[in-house]
Amino acid sequence: MINEKSMKSWYVPIEIITLRRWLIVAVIANILLLTIDVLRDDFNNLILGVFGCVLLASLRVSLPEVQQKSRRNISLQISGIIVGIGFLRLISLQPNIFNIWAQSWLIVPGLISLYWISSKPISVWTSRELSISAVEYGLKRNSEIGGLYSRIASHVTLIHFVILTLIPLIWIFDIAVSPGNALGGKIGDSFTGEHFSKILTGDSFWTWMTNSLIVSIGTCLLGLTIAIPAGYAFSRYKFTGRDFSMFSFLLVQMFPGIIILVPYFLVMKTLGLLNSHLGLILAYCVTALPLCVWMLKGFFDTVPRELEEAAALDGCNQFQVFTKVVLPLSLPAVAVTALFSFLAAWNEFLLALTFNTSNDMYTLPVGLASLISSTGQAWGDFAAASLLVSLPVALLFLFFQKFLIEGLSLGGVKG
Repeated sequence: MINEKSMKSWYVPIEIITLRRWLIVAVIANILLLTIDVLRDDFNNLILGVFGCVLLASLRVSLPEVQQKSRRNISLQISGIIVGIGFLRLISLQPNIFNIWAQSWLIVPGLISLYWISSKPISVWTSRELSISAVEYGLKRNSEIGGLYSRIASHVTLIHFVILTLIPLIWIFDIAVSPGNALGGKIGDSFTGEHFSKILTGDSFWTWMTNSLIVSIGTCLLGLTIAIPAGYAFSRYKFTGRDFSMFSFLLVQMFPGIIILVPYFLVMKTLGLLNSHLGLILAYCVTALPLCVWMLKGFFDTVPRELEEAAALDGCNQFQVFTKVVLPLSLPAVAVTALFSFLAAWNEFLLALTFNTSNDMYTLPVGLASLISSTGQAWGDFAAASLLVSLPVALLFLFFQKFLIEGLSLGGVKG
């Protein structure tokens, strides 16, 4: 049986439990935000920020325990000072969206702490001994709203990450729809479609797009054609040089691609593959193949051998075992490998710049770079083209996300 004293010692209001967890997050966030004050060379706000971080940590330490009314009062005072520091920093800065967001990491935790620590459950818990019925009610209340607080905190954290991810995209979009080619100006002050119109009506962009699609799709198909059987062979068969070959694949990935640029160029020139799609496809396949083989080999290792043995007993030959049993179960890994191969070729710049000297053979990364020259910077056109280039990749990710989920749900062993 659980005695009365132990039951009372177990009960801590959910507000205190939540503050103990998320004040740590607030301290870490504010420490990271101090780098902005350092970059701005704002000494006064830096001192206030450091003081705010110290107070947040002190608030975490001073959170009240059961029947500790004095610590509750101390926590309330610290919370009030934190809110004051946050508003003081906000007043001293330009009141834009970013500064409001940055100072909210001080103001919001302080306000929440003030509200929760002064609430009735905390006041009663810190001021007098609770009865068994009150403790039971408190535990029930913790169970009911604890999940809600956890979900809210998780969503707030995820929203912050989403906002940080969207900020560069919003900035690029604003440049793309703003008149002229300047990088400055306020976001949303004017709009125009001239940059998108110029890119879409020009012949160069569609030439670059065609070249990138040919090279990327060719690299993806040729890479899968080689990597799938190679990965399966490394996974299932023992042969001379197997371990050395796998180690060589890893060793090749350790070196930067630029060190093989000159040998690559000489080989392509000797074979007459400069300014050709085939030359880039072969170069990209060689570069991406080691990692693709390792990825597929690791997934093939997880496919039970018993499935292949059962298929062999049913009369399947080795090729049928691979194509009808192993390969369907490996669709998620094949999808990831295909996506990696496609994106590696789609985004590659250095080899495409070196092997292609004609504008008619430029891929999208090289074509976009040509918009920014030493004599003029077409930032508006560059931003518009960048958004158009990223659209196929975004659609590809959406498509493969659904495909991967379906592929994972199809794999399994029926008993």
